[in-house]
Amino acid sequence: MSLLIKNGTIVNDDSMFKSDVLVLDGKIVEISPSIEPLPGLEIVDATDRLVIPGGIDPHTHMQLPFMGEIAKDDFHRGTEAAVAGGTTMIIDFVIPTKGESLLVAYDRWRGWADPKVVCDYGLSMAITSWGPEVAKEMEMVTKADYGINSFKFFLAYAGVFMVRDEEFYQGMIQCAKLRALARVHAENGAVIAERCEHLLSSGITGPEGHTQSRPEELEAEATFRACTMASQANCPLYVVHVMSKGAAAAIAHHRKKGAVVFGEPIAAGLATDGSHYYHEDWLHAARYVMSPPLSRDPTTPNALMKLLAAGELHLTATDNCTFDCHQKSLGKDDFTKIPNGVNGVEDRMSVVWDKGVHAGIIDPMKFVSVTSTMAAKIFNCYPQKGRIAVGSDADIVIWNDKATRVISKDTHHHAIDFNIFEGMQVHGVPETTICRGRVVWVNGQLRTVQGAGRFVPLAPDSQIVFSAVDNRGKALEPVKVERAPYEATSALAAPDANANTVVKTLARTAIPPGGISSIQF
Repeated sequence: MSLLIKNGTIVNDDSMFKSDVLVLDGKIVEISPSIEPLPGLEIVDATDRLVIPGGIDPHTHMQLPFMGEIAKDDFHRGTEAAVAGGTTMIIDFVIPTKGESLLVAYDRWRGWADPKVVCDYGLSMAITSWGPEVAKEMEMVTKADYGINSFKFFLAYAGVFMVRDEEFYQGMIQCAKLRALARVHAENGAVIAERCEHLLSSGITGPEGHTQSRPEELEAEATFRACTMASQANCPLYVVHVMSKGAAAAIAHHRKKGAVVFGEPIAAGLATDGSHYYHEDWLHAARYVMSPPLSRDPTTPNALMKLLAAGELHLTATDNCTFDCHQKSLGKDDFTKIPNGVNGVEDRMSVVWDKGVHAGIIDPMKFVSVTSTMAAKIFNCYPQKGRIAVGSDADIVIWNDKATRVISKDTHHHAIDFNIFEGMQVHGVPETTICRGRVVWVNGQLRTVQGAGRFVPLAPDSQIVFSAVDNRGKALEPVKVERAPYEATSALAAPDANANTVVKTLARTAIPPGGISSIQF
């Protein structure tokens, strides 16, 4: 794990400069223009290449049990796909079944991941039930022994993962107390359930029913609602997989009012659109089924990239949750039974470079920010991750910004038999991926060791998330008006039944000569 990267251009989120990088024992120990190689060092030639922080994908679902199936990319194949694409850390989700202990679910996920991962990983925790015991366990898992600093709430998948609004609100209050970030899957699950029933009864059973059951307005409504409730709870909010312009606009609206809200578009939403749901080939259409669905507006992918450029959205992920063609086919007679999920962890970096940097919308520093650094800052592992700097983990990618590649199921490293980006030519290729000083991908070949990745505990109280919350809380404190004790007048406290008294009482009021009808309201 000792190597020297020579003659490259280092790109961080705030600077670009030519320099060598010396790595010893998995850490960056020196950055200088011309470092003399020591005996025994592995030399990595980065001439005419960019040297960037390894990507961080903050939203994956490896080997997730869902809709009666298990996602095909497990923690081994999924992390191999990640490093082949230039991602050196993922953040996966522990998702307890309803009523299950968070601690039991956490142990299960660690048991799945630790023996398999080939790169580092962290965990986020989904909250699928609510009660005092859940609140107590939330506090427990934010301790260093567990290393959880974010909690995800589903406003979709009624009866499976979805929580009610009051549960979501109470959960966010607990998140704020723990200085943990609330994350939300924003859709209107109750309305979606009704729409699914209506569409099926109308004879619409194919994948086109999926997108019609979840119109973009429902994502926008749920995003606005989630942001509103988060503001009331004074809890920072992270909206996962922002798929539509309306959802992005809701985030921007609340940020302009001072709310702490982060928006995460994903690779699928930045490079494809919902026209696939209407493809004549049923299986082709089913491959793209995910929730929220891809936007039916073909201008949305470019718009989302421009919002990343403008800082209205903040980082990119994938929601990588893969099911093969056989699994997708289980919903051939009912679109609600098509397992939801698509690939992305291998292709995200190239897709974002192609649609962002190569397209002239963002620069290489912004690319580093939205693929790595911002995630490291939000999830409180910066500058250990997300930066090329002395003392940082040697998670490094040698990036060829001039090269192109064609994405294909025949060459990818996912455990599925299709790729939603099939045939897409992308600019920007990871030539070498280094995880904590170990070369794991080079010249198109994996050099991974199963189980070599490490769990990265994520501490609460990220400063980019919580630094404004205390002052904001002071401004939101309830206001009490101090008043003298109130004593009702005798007329109001005990009205006289005698009409004469009522007339006298009315006569004492300031009724104008024209009568009550002449009062101007």
